[in-house]
Amino acid sequence: MKTLPLALSVLVLSAPLAFAQMNHSDMDHSNMPMSDEMMEGAVHTKAVVNSIGEGTANVSHEPIPEIGWPAMTMDLAMMPDAEMMGDIAAGDSVTLMLIKGDDGMYAIGAMMPE
Repeated sequence: MKTLPLALSVLVLSAPLAFAQMNHSDMDHSNMPMSDEMMEGAVHTKAVVNSIGEGTANVSHEPIPEIGWPAMTMDLAMMPDAEMMGDIAAGDSVTLMLIKGDDGMYAIGAMMPE
């Protein structure tokens, strides 16, 4: 479990910090290891982080009409190269970027504090 804080620290230090706000049209995704197809299908939502574990995060998110999800609390997988844009801990309000995988499931591609 001690590796998670270290991994998050590395991600925070390597994440592009040039984002003033989470406006998808203003975001520079060029450094993210995702295909154009994955980026095209990305959706964003505001959420509260309940917990972060090994490869998953439990969040309570707002409705996501683009994919037909109501507001809910759920565990979401985190992509192996998920970008953590700042210090994020349980209880924090964040904006999530969700990426649809080849399996049809959405995973967290990026998380940024509000």
